[in-house]
Amino acid sequence: MKSLLLLGIGTSAFVACSANKQKTVEATPQKPNVIFLIADDIGYGDLSCYGEKTIHTPNVDKLASQGIRFTDAHSVAATSTPSRYSLFTGHYAWRRNDTGIATGDAGMVIRPEQYTIADMFKECGYTTGAIGKWHLGLSDKTGGQDWNGHITPGPSDIGFEYSYIMAATGDRVPCVWLENEHVVNLDLNDPIEVSYQKPFPGEPLGKDHPELLTKLKPSPNHGHDQAIVNGISRIGYMKGGKQALWEDENIADSITMKAVQFLENHKGEPFFLYVGTNDAHVPRWPHPRFVGKSGMGPRGDALLQFDWTVGQIMEALEKNGLAENTLIVLSSDNGPVVDDGYADKAVELLGDHRPWGDFRGGKYSNFEAGTRVPFIVSWPAKIKPGVSNALVSHIDLFASMAGLVGGKIADQAAPDSRNQLETLLGKDSKGRDYIIEQAGTLSVSDGNWKYITPGNGAVYNKLTNTELGNNKEVQLYNLKDDVGEKVNIAAQHPEIIERLRSILEKEKNK
Repeated sequence: MKSLLLLGIGTSAFVACSANKQKTVEATPQKPNVIFLIADDIGYGDLSCYGEKTIHTPNVDKLASQGIRFTDAHSVAATSTPSRYSLFTGHYAWRRNDTGIATGDAGMVIRPEQYTIADMFKECGYTTGAIGKWHLGLSDKTGGQDWNGHITPGPSDIGFEYSYIMAATGDRVPCVWLENEHVVNLDLNDPIEVSYQKPFPGEPLGKDHPELLTKLKPSPNHGHDQAIVNGISRIGYMKGGKQALWEDENIADSITMKAVQFLENHKGEPFFLYVGTNDAHVPRWPHPRFVGKSGMGPRGDALLQFDWTVGQIMEALEKNGLAENTLIVLSSDNGPVVDDGYADKAVELLGDHRPWGDFRGGKYSNFEAGTRVPFIVSWPAKIKPGVSNALVSHIDLFASMAGLVGGKIADQAAPDSRNQLETLLGKDSKGRDYIIEQAGTLSVSDGNWKYITPGNGAVYNKLTNTELGNNKEVQLYNLKDDVGEKVNIAAQHPEIIERLRSILEKEKNK
């Protein structure tokens, strides 16, 4: 049994399901399969089931119609790495100082000693898999990866028995797939080198060779102008591995194919599958099947592509007799961003579409649109369809899934996660008493009131056209009356400020 290390919290052992895999499967055939479908940079208003009229996502809508669509659900952070860290560990990323947006050569943020949600499922007899976007680092230290051999530690060290992942993001090198911690299709005669410090001599860069950018060009001043892969310049420098390089137009197909294969290969046993899509993260270069179909350019087409991925997984579950007893959680790692580095006309073609819905801000922001995300839970065998206004956070998925499958977690494992299974199943309409969100600073919300702590960061990100919600003064918003967080009423309600501040201080002191 794995020991537990919680950086900044302390050390403890955990207690999980005691039966081995074979016995667990035989003894509890009723256990549901579990799939986490985590989109990338898709906002509350990007899916038609959340009320937007300019985009149509029929497969997501179908999933919502047979499950519960939550209206007040939140990722823990407004950016990817801390959000995914918290989802996998049940541990607030803000308790650590090394969970910022990871480079493509970052060391693994989740250490092998930490007990993860995948560990819990594995201990309870589940086959576990991670497919798609990773962005949690690999190996022991930054730059420590052997891209031409076995990259360790990796997903297998934190509970995932199978993995097919991109190391970081689509806009960061290395632009290759890793299957079970080895680069796919690597020619050892063309070894891979990666650097985030200096370019490799003779390798063209986007900033110097715009004529080689045959698909997308970077937006001015965003910095996506270094290594060129597949006619698109990226962040970071890369050399070699030509045979292993992905084609952006096939990324969604690769993720979807591997996800379908996984569930087909393990349909005779309970499985936990994490699927992290690249859609709708930049660079957006969808498959030709979707190009021009949204009328909103590559970003809109990427939303349709995401919907297709959802549909393919649902169809495969149906085909293999798994749909009824599979619990699917569909959400996004953080809120939306429109222009995030490439000249794909996402802003010009947005029209009436509002990726943020009625909320203020977006990705990177302390305001609601930074972390209020789509969140759908479907389990046809057990969940009655409906809509829930309960307050929900990604942080609770760990403990809730442990409650679902009989995992027992000691006090110091997943310390910030709470069992909200009744809420996820539609049996409780309240949810959490409060949530804590992380962007430039921390905020606390009880569903009615939102308190944003003072911060010295920038107020506005000009490059992404995002209000970041940083302010040197305390902010308080009444979300019931002012969902767009337009009027700061901190001065009128010092008692509410004090109550929410006390909650945060108590959490910080744990």
